[in-house]
Amino acid sequence: MEWIQWFGEHFIGMFDAGGKQFMSLMTGIVPTLVVLLTFTYAMIKFIGEERVNKVIQFAAKYTLLRYTLMPMLSILMLTNPMAYTFGRFLPEKQKPAFFDSLVSFFHPVTALFPYANAGELFVYLGIANGIKEAGYSMSDLAVRYFLVGIVIMLLRGVITELITKYLAKRMEANA
Repeated sequence: MEWIQWFGEHFIGMFDAGGKQFMSLMTGIVPTLVVLLTFTYAMIKFIGEERVNKVIQFAAKYTLLRYTLMPMLSILMLTNPMAYTFGRFLPEKQKPAFFDSLVSFFHPVTALFPYANAGELFVYLGIANGIKEAGYSMSDLAVRYFLVGIVIMLLRGVITELITKYLAKRMEANA
């Protein structure tokens, strides 16, 4: 009968631990996320949605901007999963590359803008806590994460666009 008592204590203990973790998030990162999100939406309202749309349409014309500025703005302004909707400004042949560049930036953006993809926050915080315990700066990690993310999303966007063009030509030749 001791196993019943053990099971009861540990079963409730699991929920107690979950509640403590939840409260640490509510008093730690959640207020920061709310303020960041409010700031972003206020900036969009201040600038104007029409102006923001014009900037995105301009960025869609140029490869460098299409796979750096455009995904970055979509993630920061719309967060995951709404960020995918910026693909509407692109022709079909460029959408796979935009998607690829966008998803490759969802993790690095979390370092500086945790509200943008809250699902990745736990991964980043795990890495950041290890860096902190090793005696390094979490701020340096966040900035480096973000900058490397920009380079990676550009590379993935350009490479995926080239692959898409190649496959489209191959499909036309086979048809």
